[in-house]
Amino acid sequence: MAPDWLRIKKALSVEADRGFENLQGNQYRFSEFMTLTFGESLKGGDDHQRRRWTKLAQDFVQYPDLTLKQRQGIVAIARRLVQELMLADEAPSQPPTPKLPKTTPLVEQPRSTYHLPLLDRPLKDHPQLKRKRNLDNLAKLGIYTVRDALFYYPRDHIDYARQVEIAQLTPGETVTVMGTIKSCRFFTSPKNKSLTIMDLRLRDRSGQIKLSRFFHGARFSNRGWQKKQEQLYRSGSLVAASGLVKINKYGSTLENPEIEVLDGPEGQIESLKVGRILPVYPLTEGISADLVRRVVLAALPTAAELDDPLPLNLQKDYELIPLPRAVQEIHYPPDHERLAQARRRLVFDEFFYLQLSFLRRRQQHKQAQQNAAVLMPTGELSDRFRTLLPFELTRAQQRVVSDILQDLQSSTPMNRLVQGDVGSGKTVVAVFAILAALQSGYQAALMAPTEVLAEQHYRKLVEWFNQLYLPVELLTGSTGVKKRREIHTQLDTGELPLLVGTHALIEDPVQFRKLGLVVIDEQHRFGVKQRSRLLAKGTSPHVLTMTATPIPRTLSLTLHGDLDVSQIDELPPGRQPIQTLVLSAKQRQQAYDLIRRELASDRQAYIIFPLIEESEKLDVRAAVKEHERLQETIFPEVQVGLLHGRMTATEKEDALRRFRDNETPIIVSTTVIEVGVDVSNATVMLIENAERFGLSQLHQLRGRVGRGTHQSHCLLMSSGKNPESKERLEVLAQSQDGFFIAEMDLRLRGPGEVLGTRQAGLADFALASLVEDQAVLLLARAAAEILLQDEPALQRYPKLQAELARRDRQFTGGGVLN
Repeated sequence: MAPDWLRIKKALSVEADRGFENLQGNQYRFSEFMTLTFGESLKGGDDHQRRRWTKLAQDFVQYPDLTLKQRQGIVAIARRLVQELMLADEAPSQPPTPKLPKTTPLVEQPRSTYHLPLLDRPLKDHPQLKRKRNLDNLAKLGIYTVRDALFYYPRDHIDYARQVEIAQLTPGETVTVMGTIKSCRFFTSPKNKSLTIMDLRLRDRSGQIKLSRFFHGARFSNRGWQKKQEQLYRSGSLVAASGLVKINKYGSTLENPEIEVLDGPEGQIESLKVGRILPVYPLTEGISADLVRRVVLAALPTAAELDDPLPLNLQKDYELIPLPRAVQEIHYPPDHERLAQARRRLVFDEFFYLQLSFLRRRQQHKQAQQNAAVLMPTGELSDRFRTLLPFELTRAQQRVVSDILQDLQSSTPMNRLVQGDVGSGKTVVAVFAILAALQSGYQAALMAPTEVLAEQHYRKLVEWFNQLYLPVELLTGSTGVKKRREIHTQLDTGELPLLVGTHALIEDPVQFRKLGLVVIDEQHRFGVKQRSRLLAKGTSPHVLTMTATPIPRTLSLTLHGDLDVSQIDELPPGRQPIQTLVLSAKQRQQAYDLIRRELASDRQAYIIFPLIEESEKLDVRAAVKEHERLQETIFPEVQVGLLHGRMTATEKEDALRRFRDNETPIIVSTTVIEVGVDVSNATVMLIENAERFGLSQLHQLRGRVGRGTHQSHCLLMSSGKNPESKERLEVLAQSQDGFFIAEMDLRLRGPGEVLGTRQAGLADFALASLVEDQAVLLLARAAAEILLQDEPALQRYPKLQAELARRDRQFTGGGVLN
């Protein structure tokens, strides 16, 4: 079959007219198209012409790395050879070659004669993508195979598909306009001699617009190149231009526009950018957006080979499009509706496989472990403890205690998370579980992430357990060697029924005689291995985890999907709402006056700073420096304490003791007191640079006051000039509900920020958003539950099993989320 001479000639001509830029065509770049063209065996011609033909295929492989002069030489040779072969092929009796349509849908491009690679074949086997430099760059993004390219999803899309008239341009929108060229001129920037500017003036029936494109490099100042460009953009030519609408001194314009000259009013747009919904991919240094788009586009036809592991009945029940179509159209959708359908399917998959993994893990855990201690839900210790309490349990506490005691009566180990707002009474609930273990002849352990929190738990438990005549000990990194040995011995003999501590509990010398229950507070602060080592101290102990950080349901499902979750969503009666005010830096004196009034009533105050020491990079107040200022110039009449994370354990305990005993009515601190400090006499919480904290963290800090019967105050001092920062803080001023605040925090900052640094166990989604896709998450959870009820072993779905195993390795990295 003879080559398509007209197509080859046109490609060579356009490349020369555009300045030898290695243009991007509808499917290939110029050099790639030429490599494939001259890579075909030439039918006809003499031996010399065939050798020249083959040599050009090798030359065009190197084309992207050549200088302008070298590119000009290769194109000139190719044009001469093509002209010779065209003349030799001409036959008067043959009709002219018909003009082919300019565009077809991107994914349905006619395939070239080379065989497309299979999904898992490396990219180096792909004729378009085998250049080593490209492969090295793509490896930085984790793209090694065609499958990797297909599943490298865009992070966003630019909408150039919307066509408007010039008079309708609105700043901030991405659009495409079509118009005729009124004028085109090139000039060198007076401020930068290596910058060439093209000014293009377009008009349509509604008005006109001035577009500018910028070319960096000496070769663009060449007048010959500029003349060719002016010939391309001749007056009266019809063009399509896409870009972001901006306003400048000339009126509306398109920022850095993509421009394509059309054959006529009915001409089709060939560009991969102009007039389309354009994918935007995550990039890294040295990798261009065009390279990733080209790789993905080359891979798209193979999406048809993808197996869809999701059962057809699920696809039908939840109105999900097939996987091959979803993968194709998440990259290059024909319109917004198809993009939404593609995204919904792929987001559903991400949530569905995670939830299926969680639910199967919980199912397998219950089936595999049937040797946990069956604990007595009621007994003498539990009854005596109820009579000791000076208050009635709230309905929420009673409900959670009932959930826990029911779990403890099973030989399947309990694995329950208790969420409760600040001051909701989680510790009391945990004591009922601990006493169930003790009165059944077992030991219990309570692990907290910090010494401050462990010490707080220990003090509270000693207060109760002394009245029950039960020993309890504290083990932390600060525990002396002699005391540590005593604790080890008493644990081993069974004399010590309850041990409270930090990470010290997981050390090898700590051996329990008969561990039946593990309680972990603020469990998200521990790693998977740390929690596992503590559980290994017993034989399938029951596990109760607690958090004082309310977590929205969507985030909880992705973190704790394999746990049973109980919520204490009710505060004890008699608690007064904490008055919360947002203050500017100019109102600091108002805050100090309030603190003085509270001190005069023998109350106490916290003053919180985000940093320990001042930072040159951050304009925020620091605890150490501000402590000196507050002590010397603001509150010289009282003792001002200091507490931060760099102090030794002894120094911290001394600072807390002095504050608890009211020797220091004011304590300056960092967020080290976020949890675990309980001083009922403290009634003021002043937080400096409050805009630097998350809402959930501010809510935790606010919970350090309001723990007594007196009216308490939280003052959020903000130096931020951003109106959004103040609006965010006002959420805290308007609500005392930790779960509502956590939901707002999730919406405003996202899951990674809500949890601080990204915690192990938070699934890394490619597309799904816990904020935007909550409805899809709940749908996927329901679908996973129904599927497992119908087919617990998934034996009827081998493709689904294989995909679940692959995703499970991806989610956990070989470990367990919780």
